[in-house]
Amino acid sequence: MADTKRIKTALISVFHKDGLEELLAKLDAEGVKFLSTGGTQQFIESLGYACQRVEDLTSYPSILGGRVKTLHPKIFGGILARRDNTGDQEQMTQYGIAPIDLVIVDLYPFEQTVAGGATEAEIIEKIDIGGISLIRAGAKNFNDVVIVPSKSEYPVLLDLLNRNGAQTDIEDRRLLAERAFRVSSHYDTAIHEWFAR
Repeated sequence: MADTKRIKTALISVFHKDGLEELLAKLDAEGVKFLSTGGTQQFIESLGYACQRVEDLTSYPSILGGRVKTLHPKIFGGILARRDNTGDQEQMTQYGIAPIDLVIVDLYPFEQTVAGGATEAEIIEKIDIGGISLIRAGAKNFNDVVIVPSKSEYPVLLDLLNRNGAQTDIEDRRLLAERAFRVSSHYDTAIHEWFAR
């Protein structure tokens, strides 16, 4: 069926690592390759799984104190490229962009940081940029990509993997995209409300 897509490569970029173990085990058993940054990459490797570093894929290190890690055409091109669009596929080949089929994100804890009485500078640093952009990109291209926008959605993905292996259908991907935009809307509302105080 044309609307069924196989997950081959997963980009994982999470703040909280708890709850990932079972997902990683299932994805690895399905032959999914992992791609990640910093602490998440180290966590994945600590569990014994191979994981390509985003920095090796992009040829850029994490810069500006970690503010810029995943913001690169080789990452966002891999997520946003339409698999059935000839022009997109030609450009992926031209620029050496590999497809990314699954994006797992857990955003910086902005609301918790505010509630904890942090300083303004500490709060500002918990405004996630790369993560929220990954969520929006994955959700926008739900036709081809599975987006898991928070750890509360890990059980949804695990259920899909247990039922269908690394295959998803369009209804699954659309459901997760809807949840992703709910996460991004809530996150941006919290940031707006803090600035508006």
